[in-house]
Amino acid sequence: MPTISRWISLPQLFSALLLLGGTLPVLAQKPLKTYEKCQFHPTPWADGDSFEVQPPHAPPFTVRLYGADCIEWHISDTTLSRRLRAQRAYFGISDIDPDPQKAAEMAKALGKEAAEYVAQRLSKPFTVHTAEADARGGSTVKRVYAFIVTADGKDLSEELIVQGHARAFGVSRETFHQPALSAKEYAARLKDFEWQAAMAKKGIWSKTDWNQLPQQRKIQREEDAKDLIGIDHAKGHLTARINPNKATQLELMKLPSIGETTALRIIAQRPYRKAEDLLRVPGIGDKTLGKLKPHLTFEP
Repeated sequence: MPTISRWISLPQLFSALLLLGGTLPVLAQKPLKTYEKCQFHPTPWADGDSFEVQPPHAPPFTVRLYGADCIEWHISDTTLSRRLRAQRAYFGISDIDPDPQKAAEMAKALGKEAAEYVAQRLSKPFTVHTAEADARGGSTVKRVYAFIVTADGKDLSEELIVQGHARAFGVSRETFHQPALSAKEYAARLKDFEWQAAMAKKGIWSKTDWNQLPQQRKIQREEDAKDLIGIDHAKGHLTARINPNKATQLELMKLPSIGETTALRIIAQRPYRKAEDLLRVPGIGDKTLGKLKPHLTFEP
């Protein structure tokens, strides 16, 4: 095998790596822990993708499912309200009722249906696979990302998407399967299930206004851009450095040029040893990295 000089330039290194296999080196992800025979613990704030679980010989903890995003139905602040707005646009149900208030309530009812579906699917002991990666996002409740396998051996994220109770959206990572799927393969698999659910008009997709969906998503993209304009100034004046290995989604979104999607991608690609490792995150190039560097820390 050819050797690479320690004086090789960055472009030459990329070319050499492509010749040797076509991929850039990625730091190993933290291994998954497995908790078997867990119980679902009902709470007033739970929804379809975030809820509390009780292992048999450990304290209860709250999980956030990998790869699936259910409609919010506990709206307590403007952040959650904006998230609900984005979810409604994604599914093409923004105008499910002429009355805006009724339309929002109908969307939240669909989120409640997802939560009820999860409670039913987890009525028997199930298995949790987690690396305990922080998944708080905008929540004050400490959550960790996890895969859930139901008593009948089904991946709960897949089931939610197959039944039309969730969209394929959010953080992915190497899975628990044997052999394991990469984060990219798992995300693609979930997206394929989403297309099937949409074509079959399952769950939320049965309410979709397909004629209006493109316009609703267009409006949502414009609203997202306005939101970013409003916080640009604050992004340039952070009072503390942010560790991309530990920061929550909302903390990452305080960084220059980092929106919701890129924040999720940063979380999915953890860990990082130095700022340049962020170049492997889709959407982050040299220009964006230059803006990020002054605000980053990689201290343990």
